[in-house]
Amino acid sequence: MKRVLFDENMPRRLRRDLPGCTVRTVQEEGWAGLENGALLGRAQAAFDVFVTADRRMEFQQTLTNYEIGIIVIVTPRLWYRVLVTIVPRLRQAVETTQPGRVVHLRV
Repeated sequence: MKRVLFDENMPRRLRRDLPGCTVRTVQEEGWAGLENGALLGRAQAAFDVFVTADRRMEFQQTLTNYEIGIIVIVTPRLWYRVLVTIVPRLRQAVETTQPGRVVHLRV
């Protein structure tokens, strides 16, 4: 069972679309407001995959240095009704993303 962490910007409803995964949010972990480096440092110890829509993260951090798979959702709107269209690809990415890898999912 994959352990997935949703960034602060991800709609919580999306977790229902990842059955078989343990999905937590940054807020639930008490990590809201942490800088990206500190957040990823904590996340890699407890999670397999980090899901975010923060495209700036790649330019601020060397993501391959972290032992966690990262999925970056590229979308103009972070609405559930928009993101639900990529659920099959998101499930696939969660299952196959390896530590230190970054996967982009375009909506």
